Amino acid sequence: MGSLLMPLLGSVAAKAGDMLVGELLRAWGLDKARRKLERHLAAVQCILLDADAKSRTNPAVHQWVKDLKAAAYQADDLLDGFRYEALRRRAAEIRRRHRCSRAGKVLSYFTANSPVVFRLSMSRKMKDALEIIDELVVEMNKFQFLQHKESPSVDHPQTHSHVDESEIVGRQDDKEQVVKILLDHSNNNNDNSNVMVLPIIGMGGIGKTTLAQLVHNEQRVKLHFELVLWACVSDKFVIEEIVRSIIEVATMKKCELTHMEALQKKLCEVLGKKKYLLVMDDVWNEDRHKWDDMRSLLNSQAGSGSAIIVTSRSDQVASIMGTLPPHRISLLNEDRSWELFQRNTFQREAEKQEELISIAKNIVHKCKGLPPAIKTIAALLRSKHHSQWFSVLDSDVWKDEILTSTAIVPALQLSYDHLSSEEKICFSFCALFPRIA
Repeated sequence: MGSLLMPLLGSVAAKAGDMLVGELLRAWGLDKARRKLERHLAAVQCILLDADAKSRTNPAVHQWVKDLKAAAYQADDLLDGFRYEALRRRAAEIRRRHRCSRAGKVLSYFTANSPVVFRLSMSRKMKDALEIIDELVVEMNKFQFLQHKESPSVDHPQTHSHVDESEIVGRQDDKEQVVKILLDHSNNNNDNSNVMVLPIIGMGGIGKTTLAQLVHNEQRVKLHFELVLWACVSDKFVIEEIVRSIIEVATMKKCELTHMEALQKKLCEVLGKKKYLLVMDDVWNEDRHKWDDMRSLLNSQAGSGSAIIVTSRSDQVASIMGTLPPHRISLLNEDRSWELFQRNTFQREAEKQEELISIAKNIVHKCKGLPPAIKTIAALLRSKHHSQWFSVLDSDVWKDEILTSTAIVPALQLSYDHLSSEEKICFSFCALFPRIA
């Protein structure tokens, strides 16, 4: 809800600062109220993200955010009314010399469309709206929300290349397929003008980064390529930062260079026409021009047979960056899902839990092969007595309770956070309709 409020409050603040609205409110003696409204809106926008986060677990904060939303819509409608009146007055000024007689103008002050009545009505509404927002700001201060000064970016944890292969379930076939593509391409490629780019595509949490880690650490890959590099890209596709990251990984030294020309020359020195494999993990960039600039740098000093692996949730990213069709990761099948569940629940005591096997398999089936969901259910069941497992299986409530408090929601939240303000509002609107089975 808070992420939807951000564009709404921004719109209200823009209307409060509108020049025409300001002129009208000054003429009506309401400029002080307008400026107070602007200050309140600025204060609320600074804490909105923290309020949104806390509203998920604190009922009082949830109600406060709900009341704020209603107050924001009320203020938005009110300011629309002021702007309409300001525009009407400006048009009337142009026509003033051609209006009716003075008697007619005096009479108009006492009709249903009287500007005096309108002014009194709107002034009262302004006062009422400001009183509500005043109360919300006083209550806001009691919650002691954390502030942010700028529109924050999504916090993405940095990924790395390390993985414990013994802990991975169900990705061995995927690894072999990707390794084969890399080695076959490299052995058959005599053209170093273009680096091969293989996208690995799949939904959040399905195991794209894990697969890339497995390939990165495969001994055959390390022996085949002269350089094997890892770069976590995430949502900010800043070429300077990516180049600096590649340089630091290749040299194992901090790169202090800031100018793009110096970074470009250092990258050429590091790559040095060597045959390299670069993993670009968690790419969101859908700007073709940015990728073209990055690709030009990576191609310029690539040895024959060099390759890039790109992991992303976006088909558009695969279309822009890939030189080969993307490798799509599928959900775990029933056997692999059960194996993963056992590792995280029964561990080595599965033989002693025969009475739970049937219930547990049905619960795993509900996870539909998504690894984070399976691990989440496993963690939940470990904390429950065996007698409670059937109620977990039989109830639909467990979906909300689990999926809203685990790693699954951040994965989905990340996708939502990358929508534009307008798309977020559309998403919220569509959520009003029931899902068709």
